[in-house]
Amino acid sequence: MRHYENLVIVKPTLTEEEIKNTIALVEEVITANGGEIIARDAMGMKKLAYPIEKNARGYFYVMYHKAAPASIAEIERRFRINEEILRFVTMKYDTKREIAAWNGMVEKTKKPAAVAEKKEEAAS
Repeated sequence: MRHYENLVIVKPTLTEEEIKNTIALVEEVITANGGEIIARDAMGMKKLAYPIEKNARGYFYVMYHKAAPASIAEIERRFRINEEILRFVTMKYDTKREIAAWNGMVEKTKKPAAVAEKKEEAAS
């Protein structure tokens, strides 16, 4: 199992529920191909650097996961045929230095969730 990061940009014309369904489908593709999702980061709607399919904005979603190298081709193939996805990129982390950076990014992703939970407990 290798360490990977997927950035997925979903069409902005979808409703909130359709975006959630598309993201769930993306995660299902990863887990169905033997991957294990470690962390998620919903970055929200952002302006694109340049228009893609006449869209100036997109919904950004990042997933950190572990998967077998052979499964990446199938995962990317499924991303390509999904019409709700404007763009995606898969980054592989191989060396010890890259894996340490990957672990750092996963921890940063998990910290805001832990802080939000503590705030909710304090408010109760």
